[in-house]
Amino acid sequence: MPTIITNTTPFNDQKPGTSGLRKKVVHFQQAHYLENFVQSIFDSIGDYKGKTLVLGGDGRYYNQEAIQVILKMAAANGFAKVFVGHNGILSTPAASVIIRKKQTYGGIILSASHNPGGPDEDFGIKYNTQNGGPAPEKITDAIYARSKTITHYTTLDTETTIDLSHLATHNLNGMRIEIIDSVSDYALLMNELFDFSAIKDMIANGFTLCFDAMHAVTGPYATEILENQLGAAEGSVINGIPLEDFGGGHPDPNLVHAHLLAELMFSEQSPDFGAASDGDGDRNMIVGNNIFVTPSDSLAILTANAEQVPAYRGKITGVARSMPTSQASDQVAKKLGINSYETPTGWKFFGNLMDAHKVTLCGEESFGTGSSHIREKDGLWAVLFWLNILASRKESVADIVHQHWQEFGRNYYSRHDFEAIESDKANRLMSGLRDKVKTLTGKQLGTLTVSYSDDFSYTDPIDNSISEQQGIRIGFSNGSRIVFRLSGTGTSGATVRIYYESYETDTDKMNQDTQHALNELINLSLIISDLPSLTGRTEPTVIT
Repeated sequence: MPTIITNTTPFNDQKPGTSGLRKKVVHFQQAHYLENFVQSIFDSIGDYKGKTLVLGGDGRYYNQEAIQVILKMAAANGFAKVFVGHNGILSTPAASVIIRKKQTYGGIILSASHNPGGPDEDFGIKYNTQNGGPAPEKITDAIYARSKTITHYTTLDTETTIDLSHLATHNLNGMRIEIIDSVSDYALLMNELFDFSAIKDMIANGFTLCFDAMHAVTGPYATEILENQLGAAEGSVINGIPLEDFGGGHPDPNLVHAHLLAELMFSEQSPDFGAASDGDGDRNMIVGNNIFVTPSDSLAILTANAEQVPAYRGKITGVARSMPTSQASDQVAKKLGINSYETPTGWKFFGNLMDAHKVTLCGEESFGTGSSHIREKDGLWAVLFWLNILASRKESVADIVHQHWQEFGRNYYSRHDFEAIESDKANRLMSGLRDKVKTLTGKQLGTLTVSYSDDFSYTDPIDNSISEQQGIRIGFSNGSRIVFRLSGTGTSGATVRIYYESYETDTDKMNQDTQHALNELINLSLIISDLPSLTGRTEPTVIT
């Protein structure tokens, strides 16, 4: 029978965003902590009685235990049915597919995205709504407000444990629990979107690839689709078994953390194509033989080549990018005569535009790309999109990238992350920048003239909501930009991210080293922000 547990333990000291609540595992293991947040979700999402929920996660440490807690609470709170991924596994994009396909009330996804996993590492939880996308601010604000006042939660007084290891149906206090295949619905949708026959033929004719699943959630998805369905050689998917600690690695698909793939792709034994995805499967990295494709360029190239893909041929209504993402996709949109949008970082902004049929493709510089097929970014989807283009054009990754630059110009672009900075120092840095940008416009800095400087504010064209203080932008008269942001994806301290962009149309200058091409902007950013003196840092933790 449902039992009301009175809670006297203080709850939550972090406001969850659309990416949910992320803390160290030990934080979630505190008495009542996870339960209070789950009850705060249930108390904030409307009339869910008798409705259906999707539940699963990226397989990180504490995933299975958390699922058992949530199932008991869902049953006690009156849900009629829960779809749970086999072994508790669901990639974030697959969860969105299932929410939309099965028309559920929403879903709870257990993940800390690209953050490390293990007993001493990170865990996370978020709620996705009926459209399959992250909860909007009005819901996350309500969850946070509820979490600060909650005094009790409702659960079942039972030691019953649901077996997640077999596809089966269970009954828990009248609630139906279906353990479903984690991969099948997602794989079926990918088959509908892309020309699997063309990709399969390309692979059969000798095309080689390597996909690094980083011991994260996409291993089973990539193995089934790339190896079993498309015919890639066995072993083309590396690190394909999801592990609770991601094999001791950091499941962030960039050249630093996916170093095994990077070393392979820049070696004499390089396959034709390489890719990686992150902890929960919503990010991607694309690498060709001796060439890395920036996420910004990838979005632009997918947009420019959408006619090569059956599901998108003649159907691109617009493209959206987050503000820090390079303006490469803007150049494509201009030439194609479609709308382009610049939004704050956060997938919910894209979701609004997609629900209103304003955009079809969207992307963030932090290795996230997606489309209107779901309401999350989707790592393996981007990989298949690239494979479809390669199969159709019959050219290499490098050829496609270089031809794109010739046609649209090259946006030199890089992000420097300064991780685990003390929060008060990071906040002082951003506060100082907000004061400075008020007076920078028109000034000469080095050889560059500032054409605009602001703290980015966005008015959503769909719901008219206003999002302020989304990042400091400094634009120069030659089209270059420097952007400063605080990242909210970590669990320790703060991450200051600095983005650099320089637009080049001279074909003789399109093959410079990226960091060399951006050197003046890099030096200016440290002077403008006073970062070395405020933080003691002179070098970034990660460069992408």
